[in-house]
Amino acid sequence: MRLRFLSLALLAVPLLPPSTLAAQQPVADQYRTVANRIIAAALADSSVAWNRLAAFVDYSGPRLSGSANLERGIDWMLAEMQKDGLANVRGEPVMVPHWVRGRESLTMTLPREADVPMLGLGGSIGTSAQGITAEVLVVSSFEELTKRAADAKGKMVLFDVPFTSYGETVRYRGAGAVAAARAGAVASLIRAVGPYGMRTPHTGGMGYDSTVARVPAAAIPMEDAMMFHRMQDRDQKVVVTLKMDAQMLPDAPSRNAIGELTGREKPREIVVLGGHIDSWDVGLGAMDDAGGVVVAWEAMKLLKRLGLTPRRTLRVVGWTNEENGGRGGAAYRDAHKDEVHALAIESDGGVFAPQGFGFSGSDSARAIIRQVGSLLERIGAGRIGASGGGADIGPIMSTGVPGMGLDVDGSKYFWFHHTQADTPDKLNPAEMQRCVAAFAVMAYIIADLPELLPRK
Repeated sequence: MRLRFLSLALLAVPLLPPSTLAAQQPVADQYRTVANRIIAAALADSSVAWNRLAAFVDYSGPRLSGSANLERGIDWMLAEMQKDGLANVRGEPVMVPHWVRGRESLTMTLPREADVPMLGLGGSIGTSAQGITAEVLVVSSFEELTKRAADAKGKMVLFDVPFTSYGETVRYRGAGAVAAARAGAVASLIRAVGPYGMRTPHTGGMGYDSTVARVPAAAIPMEDAMMFHRMQDRDQKVVVTLKMDAQMLPDAPSRNAIGELTGREKPREIVVLGGHIDSWDVGLGAMDDAGGVVVAWEAMKLLKRLGLTPRRTLRVVGWTNEENGGRGGAAYRDAHKDEVHALAIESDGGVFAPQGFGFSGSDSARAIIRQVGSLLERIGAGRIGASGGGADIGPIMSTGVPGMGLDVDGSKYFWFHHTQADTPDKLNPAEMQRCVAAFAVMAYIIADLPELLPRK
């Protein structure tokens, strides 16, 4: 009787097609073998991504929007993508802002004479040829400036604000010139936005308000800001001369650099991954963000070498003009608004030791992403954070596309961010290869799933 009952029970089980059986199997189990293969291949060569990064930035130099260096770098990248055999390699046109730094200097004349390292902030106006000579008023916050507004008139305001977090401290870079001008100051200086310095100023974007006068804005090293503050506390008068040739020119043509690995079954559905190809006009932009572009690019190159073609198309993008405009990300959204994007992945925090990804999407999609993340635990990159994305994929995420950002050990990122010191030696080749592995595993699996990530 038991055997007969068992036979009837087995006959009652529906015969499911292999694709349905696979869909019922956990994602991590389905892709464990291929994920391990990708990771092993990525780690087999500990320096391939770093070598490509160094070659790129050494050749192109700093790549501020509107510069010949940026277009030179884009040309190089497109040519190398062609050599790699990527499909549909092209530069998609974008008009970008064109700010030029020119010559600049800051000289202390009282209480003694000394040259002070400085960097004009991106978008700042310049000074006259004679420069601006003024007494410095040091404040520690916007609130202190408001209280001391009567003292600021005709002076150069210095915001000596220690770094707490980038989001908090960068407010003084963005809005310092407006606050200083509103108080009647003739220029704005900020303490470099970073937690550590070796008399290294940090540049970055700033803005103006049409309701107040525009005044020049620049950053100085933390050490010099602290010295000026000490002098003021001793009732010593600090006088400096600021000279800046900065100017904004008409918009210039640039491009988003694009290459693809065409999907085998659903080529019109896209997983896009990359970083921004532009940088500030100091350093080489290795961390910020050539490394992000190269890691995504090398991930696709690795998959192609392994013969792993997912169902959907993988598209690597070097977005232009992230630093002072964000026009590359917006142009990409507009040019590809009629395409189906399964996922957008960005790296823009340095390619240090990967810890995982931040993810923004539905709870049901997050459950799938966590399974993929579990396959990256062996390289320390399995964590899936509460939110993800970035400036370049923000525009397409606003249309409902799920987004991810690579999370890394960023403990030293802001030491070098937007400085002359952003060079390849700050990055570890082996850590970069782990980033390649994380990108390749995540992008391949999401592009290969039978169905799109659920939006709800």
